[in-house]
Amino acid sequence: MIRKILGLFGGEGFSSKEFSIFLLIRLFFIQKVFGFNRRVSWPVHWSSKVIAPHKIDRGTRSPGMSMGSHIDGRNGIKFGKNVWVGPRVSIISMNHDLDDYHRYMEGSPIVIGDNCWLAANAVVLPHVELGPHTVVAAGSVVTKSFPEGNQVLAGVPARVVKKLGDYKGAA
Repeated sequence: MIRKILGLFGGEGFSSKEFSIFLLIRLFFIQKVFGFNRRVSWPVHWSSKVIAPHKIDRGTRSPGMSMGSHIDGRNGIKFGKNVWVGPRVSIISMNHDLDDYHRYMEGSPIVIGDNCWLAANAVVLPHVELGPHTVVAAGSVVTKSFPEGNQVLAGVPARVVKKLGDYKGAA
């Protein structure tokens, strides 16, 4: 009953069974009453920032739930099912125009496939597509697409460092 009420007033993500009812109530007050990420319809850690949540398809989890995340959805972000986003991850879908820093570049959305994991301090830059079951190692910067999937990316800029088998966990 409480989850339904939170979902009704907070947004669909607040009725999720992914989190305890006590955490959902706490996040509801922080977001909807105190105003941290007020326009986001799913639970977000109060130290995270979500820009243009209406252009973000959050998938089945709650991106931004880890502390210190920066998720900029102005060009759109599509999260697949079961995408894990670690602390201090930045997902930036829009870049500045190099000839006029006051303007932003329109472009294609970021697409993150099913069963991906973006580890702590990873950065995903505009126009990137990550295939299913892609793990982005901590501190990596993804500057181009890796649509194949079943892989580990690491480095600055990120590159494939390991191939993986199919994901075996529940989505």
